[in-house]
Amino acid sequence: MRGPQHILLVEDEDNIAIAVALLLEREGYQVTRASIGSQALPNIRAIAPALVILDVTLPEMSGYEICQQLRRDPELGQTPVLIMSARTSPAERRKAMALGADAFLAKPFAVHELLDTVNHMSQGPQS
Repeated sequence: MRGPQHILLVEDEDNIAIAVALLLEREGYQVTRASIGSQALPNIRAIAPALVILDVTLPEMSGYEICQQLRRDPELGQTPVLIMSARTSPAERRKAMALGADAFLAKPFAVHELLDTVNHMSQGPQS
């Protein structure tokens, strides 16, 4: 039997990060959190997560920049990316997808929406 799927959550707002991590851990995922954008790529290299969840607005480096750099990296470029943002305009969604995100989730989101998206993207514990 394989171990839990590992997810990297890059979110600087504690309340959101704690809630998302708790929900995902209850589903059987292992969650590592980074709260500063510049921590994302080193963490991705270190843990090789099944999924990266990125906030857009982060200190030091935006979620968009992280996604773009990730897609340019030959070793990490296939890592699934979910962007979560309170910026929900069609233009923001298009930008996220154009920079390489696999999915976009608007904040605030419904719990089932987050879990369905994560389970689908990571081929998670319930698949």
